[in-house]
Amino acid sequence: MPYQHDSLARARKQLDQKLAPIRGEAAFVRPAKGWVRAIRDALGMTGRQLAARLGIKQPTLVALEQGEVNGTITIGRLKELAEALDCTLVYALVPNRPLQQIVEERARHLANLRLTRTHHSMRLEDQGLNVDDLADERDRLAAGLLRDNARQIWRPDEDEM
Repeated sequence: MPYQHDSLARARKQLDQKLAPIRGEAAFVRPAKGWVRAIRDALGMTGRQLAARLGIKQPTLVALEQGEVNGTITIGRLKELAEALDCTLVYALVPNRPLQQIVEERARHLANLRLTRTHHSMRLEDQGLNVDDLADERDRLAAGLLRDNARQIWRPDEDEM
């Protein structure tokens, strides 16, 4: 499994580097009337003119533009609109935090769940760990989860079901 761990870590690092410049970028927030309408207006193109370029009626275009604003338009239709405006549709999922951070936080969460159960039993037997040892053990468990099989961290655990 070390090869899988290295491969996944490398993939996360590459995606993080690629997405870092646009994470949280206000420039990518959709305009209030949508990208299609904003670009169409900036080009000085009427709705009737864009509809004609698409071979549809103007009320259909209005519905499509509203669908973009509402989030109900399909990617395929949005791509057609983009092409009619001589644009390229760019589609991306941009994580709110670096992927590595998300994975590490999930592994720490699972390690905490496991430690909480175990530590409770150990305290009942007067064998509980001190705070520093508990933190070290959590870090060790989290690192082990990521090293041995990173995919297992996304299985639903008992406390989340």
